[in-house]
Amino acid sequence: MKIKTHEQLRELYGYPRGRAKDKLLASLDKHAVNFIENSPFLTLSSVSKAGKMDVSPRGGVAGFVKVLDAVTIVIPDSKGNNRLDSFVNIVETESIGTLFLIPGINETLRINGTAYISTDYEHLNLFNSENNPPKACIVIKIEEVFLHCAKALMRSKLWLEDTKIERTDFPTMGEMLKDQLGGNGIIETQVEMEQRYQKDL
Repeated sequence: MKIKTHEQLRELYGYPRGRAKDKLLASLDKHAVNFIENSPFLTLSSVSKAGKMDVSPRGGVAGFVKVLDAVTIVIPDSKGNNRLDSFVNIVETESIGTLFLIPGINETLRINGTAYISTDYEHLNLFNSENNPPKACIVIKIEEVFLHCAKALMRSKLWLEDTKIERTDFPTMGEMLKDQLGGNGIIETQVEMEQRYQKDL
């Protein structure tokens, strides 16, 4: 059966209760701030005016996302591939979702709200000590904050050493792109790619 209505969903799953229902906050508390300050990685989700979805990874040293106040955080736009998928979506709809992760911690932090792209000095100056200061930042006005339970990361065993695969057992980015895009050029090795990226971090 294809689920088509809210009523069908609730008949199947029921409703959240207790902490699952009550944990949604409208602003950052001390634990959410602590989570952000210790997180080196997040995923950023956005949607275009036409409804096209996008999720992209963002990373830096722990605390690379700055907390301005209880309802405002700033994410630097580190140098990338200039596709600007997230930026275009933010300009069109301002809708944003984030999921913060901390290596070794199975809980995650979800923050949803509205966003805009800023080139204001007060925002860029937060990151002027970096090797490659950003040209712009994503400023998020927070609407929803909540800690997500550990089950997904526990099931995946994401942080456990024995679940990691050897990099040599997986195709390199160069190999995958050659298969996807074709062409007869020389395939960049994983080591060459990582050395090239290292210069741009």
